[in-house]
Amino acid sequence: MFAWKPLLPSSKCIQDLVLRDAIRCIENFGVTPTISSSVCCSNGYTISTSWKPPQCGIGICENNRASYNTRELLVDTRSLIVHASHITAIVPSICYKGLTLPLYGIQYAWNLGMASFRYSFLCIRCAHDQVHRLVSRVRKTLRGSYDDIGWLQHAPGMPPVQDGTSRFLELLADIRDGEHTLPNSFVYLLIPGLFSNHGPLYFVATKKFFSKMGLACHIAKVHSEASVEHNALVLKQYIEEIYWGSGKPVMLLGHSKGGIDAAAALSLYWSNLKNKVAGLALVQSPYGGTPVASDMLREGQIGDKETRRIMELLICKVIKGDIRALEDLTYEKRKEFITKHELSLDIPLISFHSEARIAPGVLATMTQIAHAELPWLPLPKSDHSDTCLVSGRQVPVMIPISAAMAVCALHLQLRYGEKSDGLVTCRDAQVPGSVVVRPNMKLDHAWMVYSSKKKNPTEPDAREMCEALLTLLVELRNMKNGLEQPL
Repeated sequence: MFAWKPLLPSSKCIQDLVLRDAIRCIENFGVTPTISSSVCCSNGYTISTSWKPPQCGIGICENNRASYNTRELLVDTRSLIVHASHITAIVPSICYKGLTLPLYGIQYAWNLGMASFRYSFLCIRCAHDQVHRLVSRVRKTLRGSYDDIGWLQHAPGMPPVQDGTSRFLELLADIRDGEHTLPNSFVYLLIPGLFSNHGPLYFVATKKFFSKMGLACHIAKVHSEASVEHNALVLKQYIEEIYWGSGKPVMLLGHSKGGIDAAAALSLYWSNLKNKVAGLALVQSPYGGTPVASDMLREGQIGDKETRRIMELLICKVIKGDIRALEDLTYEKRKEFITKHELSLDIPLISFHSEARIAPGVLATMTQIAHAELPWLPLPKSDHSDTCLVSGRQVPVMIPISAAMAVCALHLQLRYGEKSDGLVTCRDAQVPGSVVVRPNMKLDHAWMVYSSKKKNPTEPDAREMCEALLTLLVELRNMKNGLEQPL
């Protein structure tokens, strides 16, 4: 007899039910999870497989059950794991992204706002810097050379000056009375100033005047538009040639930049020239500098680059000179040079400065700077022929230098309150440790080297002025040597 046993569902049926429920759950969530299984082999290794259910209905899945049944022969279905965690992890991820999206928007808006703020702050800062630079340039332009004029009188360690005007006027009166005491034991060297190469009559009248008295007098052949250091070397060689050729010491008289060049030669090459130079007279020389050059070439003021380009065009291209010739006359360059190179006081020094007239009548004064040679011209002849040839004639070239100096002197007086000869202020022309000469006449910067069309016979001319200065220089040398009483 057969014993009755209850009919239990087979394991395969249970697996089909579980698989069907899993697929239905997957379709409800709309995702496709991965079902993985692993097989533990007898050799100790584990083989993992994964299966992705196809996106189909249950009917189609049942049709593929045969292929699926063949696969379960290779795997242990008891180790089948359905990764339901993949399904449950999707919903929080979507919720998290939905919540963080406004945060990303807020962060983007914050970054955009900060970038705009930084850009606006940068623009404001740039505008502030530009305004500050503009204000600084305006102040520097308006201030000009106010703080530099007369700096030699306030510089520490500078020796004081001595007034020799009274003795100069006495010597000048004696010269006008016909008493000439300038000795022939020296060679007198006249050193021209800036732009003298374009004035053929520069110092010519003075040289002829000295030559008629039997004195050895020369005009230094220097390139007036060259730098101070360059001309200092040229003058050093020139003085040595004169000394070795004549055996006489040299008396130097420099006008304007010529005085600066001569002083630089003594400062740089004093060991070579101390026994060859007897004295130096600086006539209207900007030893401390000149506001005219500084105001034109000062950096940091309004239009500084444009002004410098114009001056370089005029000096370098038109005149064929060196822009350093003008730069060396600025206060900055003069302070630097005087600080580095000290002028020896072992020889007598004279500083001559004057004040230009600014009256309206001076505007009509013309100054002769050159002669123009007319070509041979045919002129009518009265008796034997129609024309004849006559020799050319010299015609004086006249320009209103005095008028220009008067305008410049008025400008310096109104702007800085300083007396000047038109280019050099009186305080900047005083060399520390020198004997200062202040004439009682109104003389502009060009008066000492050029002749004027209008001459007053009751007043001394430039030739007599130069002779009086050199005579005073000889007296100062004799005083240093103990041959005469001090002033």
